[in-house]
Amino acid sequence: MISTTEQQVIDDVMTSRRSTRAFLSKTVETEDIRKILEVSSRAPSGSNTQPWKVYVLTGNKLKKLSNSILAAHNSPEVLQSHKEEYNYYPVKWITPYLERRRKIGWDLYSLLGLGRENKAGMHAQHGRNYAFFDAPVGMIFTIDRVMEQGSWLDYGMFLQNIMLAARARGLDTCPQAAFTQFHQIITQELGLPANEMVVCGMSLGYADSSKIENTLITERENVDNFVQFLE
Repeated sequence: MISTTEQQVIDDVMTSRRSTRAFLSKTVETEDIRKILEVSSRAPSGSNTQPWKVYVLTGNKLKKLSNSILAAHNSPEVLQSHKEEYNYYPVKWITPYLERRRKIGWDLYSLLGLGRENKAGMHAQHGRNYAFFDAPVGMIFTIDRVMEQGSWLDYGMFLQNIMLAARARGLDTCPQAAFTQFHQIITQELGLPANEMVVCGMSLGYADSSKIENTLITERENVDNFVQFLE
């Protein structure tokens, strides 16, 4: 059994995790990345299938992928030809999910001084995803196409482990479903085999505390609003 102090440390790691949207250029040591991925691989998976595969990008490889995606993102004609390979979000939004989604969007844009009429500014901010928010490390996660829904649930636990292991080391992350729209470019740039499907991307590095977007703290529902205790 772990001590009360250790429990508090774990709680602090979980509650201090944020989706960071501006990073310093400070280098992340390769050994730290390897250790984060090593401990994260202890995530549970059905029948120990371990359905994850990770591509870690730094330096020129990261810049090349970013530039290729941004070129498509900023070309209306080209952008139309890029569609997500799977539905991350619902096709039809309902309450309360629609309100939650809108709130975080407008909270972020308000911090950045982007009004509803500033479509160009919002487009540019969304494009920051594809520069990995200037993080020195970008990760692309893939899964074998033969795997089914249960393995995607397993994958989520692996991704969460990465974010917590990074946070425990003073690093910050941003998980990014935005990359799924450009799976064709990612496949080409990284040379992915046909059996691999892009799950998401993630930025990894040290948060730039001087950037206002990193002050955004999203709200969470009270436990009593989503839990029933049954006896």
